[in-house]
This record gives sequence, structure tokens and C-alpha cells, in this order.
Amino acid sequence: MEVSFEEVSSHAKIATLCIEQGESVHVLHPNQIVAFQGKSEQREDSLMKLPSMYRKKRFVQSRLHGPANVMLGLPEGYSMAVIPIGADDDLLYEFRHVLFYTEGVSYTSHLQNVKNTLITQDLVKMQFKGPGKLGLLTAGPIYQMALDAKQPLYVDTSCLVAYPRNAQLRLCVYGNTLASQHMNYHWEMTGQGHVLMQPCKPDRKLDEHMKNDSLLRRIAKEVLPFGGIFIK
Repeated sequence: MEVSFEEVSSHAKIATLCIEQGESVHVLHPNQIVAFQGKSEQREDSLMKLPSMYRKKRFVQSRLHGPANVMLGLPEGYSMAVIPIGADDDLLYEFRHVLFYTEGVSYTSHLQNVKNTLITQDLVKMQFKGPGKLGLLTAGPIYQMALDAKQPLYVDTSCLVAYPRNAQLRLCVYGNTLASQHMNYHWEMTGQGHVLMQPCKPDRKLDEHMKNDSLLRRIAKEVLPFGGIFIK
């Protein structure tokens, strides 16, 4: 599968997936599909599993078979990165950032402890195994930074996208008294490997897939015909 990007204006961006014969892509945010060039039967929508519904705040996902071209629209201020996933990949991802993954990629969940869950409002992280590719939706271009076994790296909890499974993490603030009183919680991280970050703070008014709609409103938007258009 090949991916190309196009900026159609100062705000709007488009990503085109060229899916080859025998390939398939699972899109976890079908509403971002702007255009599809292929046969009608090459798109199969299905209900997500309950844990994925909770984490993605969505009920339906799409499986697209090649050969086909798929155009995905990116919300204003967001970027998409395509990450290769190997059989021994050990990064744990924030599931909400995953836009799509290719056939052959599997994932398992890893629970956080109670303290980290209460502060970050995120119960689990996801580990992906390949071979395949992962499409990530992030606030700004994704950035990679190496970890050190002794020198801690401090990362804003809202900016961390993925980190090694065996990294040592501790929620904290740092700096002098004034700094620690006015900053968001950070991860103090040490270990081997690298972390993936989004360098921009997420915008709470961005696309609706990042918003915390009520369960009833989300069901209505997904189930009712044209629910996503008339229910705001």
C-alpha cells in the first residue's frame, strides 16, 4: 500500500491510500473517507467490538479491499503519519490516535494502574504486531525522541502518542514551585528505545471523534440515517 498527501488549502489536507490487489485496510474512522475509487463490494462495514467502541467513541469501522484508491480527509490542524509495524514491535499506543491499520496487523491491550488511569482518563494502551502499517492521526507532525536509561525525559501527558512497553514511567510535574503549579501532568520516562509525540497540544474543539459526546448522541449519529448531519 502506498500513501500520498496533498494540501488543498491552508487548512484542509487529504491523504490518498493506494490499496493493491490482495491488500486490505481497516479504517477506524469511516467518516473521514472523502472518496473511494473501487467496486461497491470492496467496502465492508462492521460493528466494532465493545472495548474498541468505548476507546474510539465510535460504533462502526470499515474494511476496504484492493485494488482501490481511498481519499481520507484530515481535520483542521491534524496530521497523519504512517508507521511501519514489525512482528517484534514493542510500542504501546494511545488507541484514539489510530486512524487505520493494514491487514496482517493485530493488537492487544495493556492495562494502566489505577493512579495513571484516573489522571490520564485512559484505562488501556494498545500494542500492535505486524507486519503491516499503522495510520496515526496527531495534532501536528509526529516527532520521535530517544529515551535514556538514566537521564529522564519529561513529556506532557496530552502529547505522548506511543512509548516502549518496558519503559519506566512516573506521573509528575517538574521545575520550581511556580512551574510545577501551572503545568499539566508529565510522564517522567527512562529506558531503551524511543517515544512518539505530537508536538502540538490537542485542540478540544477539533473533530467530533475527539469529543466526549453522550452515549445517546453517539448512538443516534451512528445508527439514524443522516444522523451525523442533522445531530450536532
